[in-house]
Amino acid sequence: MESNDVEEEEFGFSRNYFLAKELRGSGKKSARKLSEINLVDEQELREAYANIEPKHEKEINDLLNTYKNSYSEWVFVLRCGFALLMYGFGSKKALMEDFASTALRDYSVVVINGYLQSVNLKQVAVTLAELLWDQLKTQRKSTLANLPKNQQPFHTRSMDDLISFLDGPHLEDDECFVCVLVNNIDGPGLRDSETQQYLARLAACSHVRMVASIDHVNAPLLWDKKMVHTQFNWYWYHVPTYAPYKVEGMFFPLILAHTGSAQTVKTASIVLQSLTPNAQSVFKVLADHQLAHPNEEGMPFNNLYTICRERFLVSSQITLNAHLTEFKDHELVKTRRNSDGEDCLYVPLTTEALEKLVQEISQ
Repeated sequence: MESNDVEEEEFGFSRNYFLAKELRGSGKKSARKLSEINLVDEQELREAYANIEPKHEKEINDLLNTYKNSYSEWVFVLRCGFALLMYGFGSKKALMEDFASTALRDYSVVVINGYLQSVNLKQVAVTLAELLWDQLKTQRKSTLANLPKNQQPFHTRSMDDLISFLDGPHLEDDECFVCVLVNNIDGPGLRDSETQQYLARLAACSHVRMVASIDHVNAPLLWDKKMVHTQFNWYWYHVPTYAPYKVEGMFFPLILAHTGSAQTVKTASIVLQSLTPNAQSVFKVLADHQLAHPNEEGMPFNNLYTICRERFLVSSQITLNAHLTEFKDHELVKTRRNSDGEDCLYVPLTTEALEKLVQEISQ
């Protein structure tokens, strides 16, 4: 009897399966569209997400403490010439920054946030070279013969020259190095092949040590065998933190939400607050001009430079260009031509959103 029941059940399942396929093929297609879904406001969705109470806090803290006990090992691995690659579920931003602030205090550290939409890798290389140059000048083992008297400014050098300097035999040992902390090396701002090649070349420099994290399951496909084993020379660490991607998620729109201006303003405000006060003031000059002349295509570069020079915000066009490059990398400022064919700078925000942003950075 039991075997007959099993056979009847299997037959019934098979029959229902083919009947469902037949009905699906002959039935009418739904007229509903994805655009008809009633999406919530992005700000409301993010606020609801922020109010979710965390779970298993004790277990997670115990897990993070085990990682902190490994900090000395991680530093040893770096000093041996390897690069650290952190992988596992959860945001590793807080863990890596805690490691840098506690275990790498004797070294200069440069942070790259790969979760941003764009990253100026040339500026990163310039900063690394400047930090290494400062270390070389203060090292007791360095002699005047090792350091050139007339040093060419690093911002005028090419990327290849900067990498050659970072890889140069300036000291007899390799204890003099600078660290690069890359949050989300597989992020959208670093995902293209050319950028990964430059990152690999930077990691291979004798005076550079890299600590990076990945979150995408296919991240290793960004590298070939030479990059993994020779240039990056990864030492893999599985460090799941189960931490939410709060900061990283700020720069990505939520799927089930309308992209409102409030979220754009909040993102722009976070970026501006991370810049220098002079950079914020330069941005405010441009924003005030756009609000005062809403019908114009933008503000010409020369006009912006004149005002900023009068207010002692910049000392040269090179300084202003550095600020503008930072703005453009974060998509805070864009360029377009006016009716006279002159390139003008403008902020890609609505008047209401721009007014709110100016109020936030003025507080």
